[in-house]
Amino acid sequence: MLFSLPDPDTLYDALVARDASYDGRAYVGVTSTGIFCRLTCPARKPLRENCRFFTTTAECIADGFRPCKRCHPIGTSAEADPVIARLLSVLDSEPDRRWTEGDVETMGFDTSTVRRVFRRQFGMTFIQMARQRRMRMGAKTLAEGGKVIEAQLDAGFDSPSAFRASFAKLLGVAPSEMRTDAMLRADFIDTPLGAMIAVSDAKSLRMLEFPERKGLAAQLKRIFETANGSMGFGRFEATDQVAEELGDFFAGKRSTFDVPLAQNYGTPFQREVWEALRKIPAGETRSYGQLAAEIGRPTAMRPVASANGANQIALVIPCHRVIGADGTLTGYAGGLWRKQKLIEIERQFR
Repeated sequence: MLFSLPDPDTLYDALVARDASYDGRAYVGVTSTGIFCRLTCPARKPLRENCRFFTTTAECIADGFRPCKRCHPIGTSAEADPVIARLLSVLDSEPDRRWTEGDVETMGFDTSTVRRVFRRQFGMTFIQMARQRRMRMGAKTLAEGGKVIEAQLDAGFDSPSAFRASFAKLLGVAPSEMRTDAMLRADFIDTPLGAMIAVSDAKSLRMLEFPERKGLAAQLKRIFETANGSMGFGRFEATDQVAEELGDFFAGKRSTFDVPLAQNYGTPFQREVWEALRKIPAGETRSYGQLAAEIGRPTAMRPVASANGANQIALVIPCHRVIGADGTLTGYAGGLWRKQKLIEIERQFR
């Protein structure tokens, strides 16, 4: 099931209006320049007669168009935003800094604009992203055997209670409950769509999620409890493997994952749905009704949707490939903007 383009006049109106609802789902090739763009490109708009519209970047390239250097149609749209690019650059250079909105304003940015563009692209504000980076530094200290007070200071918190609260909000447990000899290990994996949290045991991957997922802390706490309180920071082989496979996926080198997955969670029905999700080829989508029919339960659309939402191994079990029957993007725990980007990325594998 693929997105069908509306008529060219509608798409040209969307191009003129820079309609973000088409971002990643439609592209324009400009015959007068030989360049193809997103419909949200900030460049001056071409004449209607010079526009050709496509559903994928591969189609644009096949027709001889080159990617625009302003809107970066092959990358994520965040790369094309100068506000985001500048702030991500300074964050990378000073990850341990306690950033404030006053700092952002001093750099010459409008704070409301920064909040808006970061929420749109990353599902969090710049200040929240900076705080999450600092939390990762504290987590690294704990993973290396450091004390909680050292982790607190490395994360940039003056208050022990504030550090514990922020830690528990992100990971579901207090920092003092994490163990160095744990049965389960949690770590962060960087991706072009933001950091992900991976949890593995000695043999398999248990969880892979974006930190902004609603209910993540509760989910991690349940995993923590099933391991009899034995969770710590660090990596087993499965985390290293999925990190490498994610790198290849985002580089366009692989469309499937081979990392072993935990088999002891979820109901039999949920596992049946998750297996069906893994059979959807990259670059294609299914509606809940189609997925229900494929597992031989055509009337089970709501249970299928519920099982889809219960998936705790994002991307590897590709729940993002399920959309509404009318082609619209339905809810995604990692954020609709990520779902759109993933569908866009996977079109290169079609």
